[in-house]
Amino acid sequence: MKNKLFQTLPILLFLATTISNAQTKLIEKVTKKGDEVVIPYEKYELENGLTLVIHEDHSDPLVHVDVTYHVGSAREELNKSGFAHFFEHMMFQGSDNVADEEHFKIISESGGTLNGTTNRDRTNYFETAPSNQLETMLWLESDRMGFFLDAVTQKKFEVQRATVKNEKQQNYDNRPYGRYSEISASALYPFGHPYSWLTIGILEDLDRVDVNDLKKFFMRWYGPNNATLTIGGDVNPKEVVKLVEKYFGEIPRGPEVENMKLEPAVLEEDRYVSYVDNNIRFPALIITYPTVPRFHPDEAPLDCLSGILGAGQGSYFYKKFVKTQQAIQASSFSPASELAGEFSMFVLPYPGKSLSEFETEIRAILDEFEKEGVKDEDLEKFKAGYESSTINGLATVSGKVSQLASFETFRGNPNYIKEDLERYQNVTKEDVMRVFNKYIKGKHAVYCSVIANEEQEPAKPDNFTPQKEGENPFPTTDYSGLTYNKTKSAFDRSVRPVPGKSPLVSVPEFWEETTANGIKVIGTKSDEIPTVAIQLTINGGHKLDAHDPSKSGLAALTASLLGESTSKRSAEEMSVTLEKLGSSINFYAGNSNTTVSVRTLKKNLKETVALMEEALMSPGFVEEDFDKVKKQQLEGIKASQKQPSSIANNVYRRLIYGDEHIYSVPASGIEESVENITLDDVKAFYAKYYAPNISELVIVGDVTKDEIMPAMSFLKDWEKKEVEIPETTEASSVDKTKIFLVDKVKAPQSEIRIGYMTDMPYDATGEYFKTYLMNYPLGGAFNSRINLNLREDKGWTYGARSYFQAEDEPGPFTALAGIKAVATDSAVYEFMKEITDYGKNGITEDELNFMKKSIGQRDARSYEAPYQKASFLRRIVHYDLDKDYVKEQNKIIDNITKEEIDELAKKHLPFEKMNILVVGDKASLKEKLAELNYDIIELNEKGEVVKDDTVIEKENK
Repeated sequence: MKNKLFQTLPILLFLATTISNAQTKLIEKVTKKGDEVVIPYEKYELENGLTLVIHEDHSDPLVHVDVTYHVGSAREELNKSGFAHFFEHMMFQGSDNVADEEHFKIISESGGTLNGTTNRDRTNYFETAPSNQLETMLWLESDRMGFFLDAVTQKKFEVQRATVKNEKQQNYDNRPYGRYSEISASALYPFGHPYSWLTIGILEDLDRVDVNDLKKFFMRWYGPNNATLTIGGDVNPKEVVKLVEKYFGEIPRGPEVENMKLEPAVLEEDRYVSYVDNNIRFPALIITYPTVPRFHPDEAPLDCLSGILGAGQGSYFYKKFVKTQQAIQASSFSPASELAGEFSMFVLPYPGKSLSEFETEIRAILDEFEKEGVKDEDLEKFKAGYESSTINGLATVSGKVSQLASFETFRGNPNYIKEDLERYQNVTKEDVMRVFNKYIKGKHAVYCSVIANEEQEPAKPDNFTPQKEGENPFPTTDYSGLTYNKTKSAFDRSVRPVPGKSPLVSVPEFWEETTANGIKVIGTKSDEIPTVAIQLTINGGHKLDAHDPSKSGLAALTASLLGESTSKRSAEEMSVTLEKLGSSINFYAGNSNTTVSVRTLKKNLKETVALMEEALMSPGFVEEDFDKVKKQQLEGIKASQKQPSSIANNVYRRLIYGDEHIYSVPASGIEESVENITLDDVKAFYAKYYAPNISELVIVGDVTKDEIMPAMSFLKDWEKKEVEIPETTEASSVDKTKIFLVDKVKAPQSEIRIGYMTDMPYDATGEYFKTYLMNYPLGGAFNSRINLNLREDKGWTYGARSYFQAEDEPGPFTALAGIKAVATDSAVYEFMKEITDYGKNGITEDELNFMKKSIGQRDARSYEAPYQKASFLRRIVHYDLDKDYVKEQNKIIDNITKEEIDELAKKHLPFEKMNILVVGDKASLKEKLAELNYDIIELNEKGEVVKDDTVIEKENK
């Protein structure tokens, strides 16, 4: 029997209604009744085939626009991969009436945000901005849909090709386990299958093609009849229809597009593949079975199966591998795409056993599951989790619009959320066992071994080499005869729309209270979705490790252990109980505080808060849990010494703070300090430093003060303590700019960090806030000087930025990027050139105006999501800010002058006294870096000075 909660009453009109002068048909209108889970919308179709979906939501003065093209890497062909992803980049490079880089500039200065993403099956572009910017967003999106190709030049093509290569290096080649998906896909799918390569493509293919090949791809797939335009937020649907007709209605229909259908992948035997990854400490075994496409009837039970086997502390994989300390991580997942799905299981073993032994144990787990079958609580956990994630996905207008766009693109039905929930809620034990027998038991899979060096052995020797050459066995697309049918517009598209008056933005109303034992409480009611978020912040965190630096990492280890057993339940029992509720309770320690984060559906608030009380007030502190968590923390530290970005962050931290400062080591500690920690240390830390009088509580959700405070009454019984939070020592200073070089042999990218320690703690309306304004044009925006230079002009990086960071104590100024190796020295030069020039000459009038518009209109996006409201409220309660501090910030933005910005740049960008850290291949870099005329000091991955491969000094100078 279908659950009436999820039923909707769509009003199917199917009218050939004429709206304005165009043949725009209203297809359907869906409204919400009661508490049902539904996203109300109106769906239209324009004469040129464009599908328009409108969601009206006046809860925030925002509009989210999403254009989804039903084209991803699945539409590509052998030797012509990466085109769809490449267009994601190219379509931010301007069009007939929008200059290069103007998309980011226009939306940013409107107080908005934007991006684009590509996957196997679709490409989407999206913006969120204040509601008065709707017409501007439609102008931008329509211009790149209908007036794009003439603006595509060979130079832009070459720069973006270089940027894509840097993205590949940063996100795949230089990232731990980054290539496993590429290796597995090429072994799982047949030669020529479009899923046999990643969305980013095979980079050699982009080297083979020219700009005209890309243009043909655009003409074939990016027409309005292969697109869905979804608009949600503070809009009037009738006005939206008129604007969409104006901007999109005259764009000519593209070639007709039919849905793809390919036969599923079939493996005749187990395929073993492997590769060496010098960025990892732990080897990995990933086993992947071919399964079913998205929305197939077996997708939901396969997802349930993956949860039973590998999600949570009650899962087979966790109990077999993680709980027994055989592996740092083990799990399973079951992603599905439009044409096919995959079921994967993976394990990251600690040193000791071979991958072959883990393969045997995984096979034994499958046998064990077959014998035990599916339990009632397995289904209960799975269904509660899916319901919770679905509802939480509707917290923002962008989340709702994304759902509507996806369901329309792949189901032709924006209202599929009801059916989607039902198919997951209706999964039975028999369904799960059926898909296990059909797709997993005794079936062949790809076994991908990722090993840290040539001495390690894969699970079995490779027995499969993907085919790389030959005739394409799959259907191809005829790109001949395509012409660019650009219409002559009925209006002057070169004139940018003038937005209306900026919407009034209200700071969320909130309530405050201080309990008798000293907890500062702040909260706000947010009833768009039936959820509640609770955030308890206990001040101190890693800073408290300064009481005994020899045990740094103790705050983090204590927090982790609080997420394990209680005095009443084992860690597994706690995990299972939370999963049944679809709730989460997480503990984690940062530099200056420990945070308890709680998320729950409102209907499960009482039970979840009771579990929060149990975890916080009655920790179990079990020896077995301690051993496991300590080992995980230690191995994580060791693993970070293999990863270029982690090495850079950790060594840079040590350079910036100096060895006497507690922040010179990460919150997780270092090997030597974590080894010193005992369970008694954890118990003592908890007893001494977890106290109400240094805590702040933030509550955001569908609940009033009168409802929530009685539920949180247990906190009022928490005993006050005299807690001494130590003053931090003075950070190190820089006498002159030097280069510090850490060798990462044959790294395809170099990680660069440049900066120094400022003397400014956080303040909301003083000099620290003004330096944020100052830095925005230098490195704080996408179209900042640093990013435009290194990414867009040079094509050396996937992204470069700079920022000031501080909390209660002063923090650093940092500029950073991952740079392709051959451009490392040039990138350091350009970084320093931009910082020096800005420090000497300051901001331009254009940059000043851009900054004022961009930051001055940001408030419309500042309080939409629950996490944004929580962050805002926590800042108020922690720094004792007045509610009107936002108004004061806006006054500062409006009134700050070029002279003030220039003085701040001169003062806070001491280019002659900065640390320059480079993590990369010393053999190819050192000689070139020396030509920059800075002293070069070599360090190891721990930040220790070395000479001739010998550590000669532990302290940083």
